[in-house]
Amino acid sequence: MTGERRAAPPSTRRRLPRHVVVMGVSGAGKTTVARGISDLTGLTFAEADEFHSEASVARMRSGVPLDDDARWPWLRALAAWMADRDAEGVSTVLACSALKRSYRDVLRQGPPTVDFLHLDGTAEVIRERMAQRAGHYMPASLLDSQLAILERFEPDEPGLVLDVSLSPDALVSAAVDRLGLLRRDALAM
Repeated sequence: MTGERRAAPPSTRRRLPRHVVVMGVSGAGKTTVARGISDLTGLTFAEADEFHSEASVARMRSGVPLDDDARWPWLRALAAWMADRDAEGVSTVLACSALKRSYRDVLRQGPPTVDFLHLDGTAEVIRERMAQRAGHYMPASLLDSQLAILERFEPDEPGLVLDVSLSPDALVSAAVDRLGLLRRDALAM
């Protein structure tokens, strides 16, 4: 039949890569939730903290917050990492603070689309979580500086907000469902 096209079966259609940034202040559970999303969906995981320069890590470890001049190269490197994975056809999930709109705008300059998931909660809950974790260079004393610069989503900025008082498993499940991500078991079908 001339002019009629049949859709490819779902199993043969190319799925466009998805890119999710799990954001929030230190101690909100970004890494735990992002790893959980990766485990459940197969998205390639990255921890934004691993992209910081040694100087930035030393600065934060000593209790001095980063300024924007220290953050711009880091954010551009993260955007480039997502864009490179997108070009390879690989979906990603990134644990990254992304506290300001301008930071998220830099991340959006990487791949064609980025979904942001903000893990939000009270300072008390987050401070308690920070006190329980071991081996992280970000001291609880910097939480107040992060809360001070946090810019929640603006009305024109799409994003999903989840309450950190939920269990990590509940956060991962809610994120996967509400972002419409395919689970590994669904991909195997």
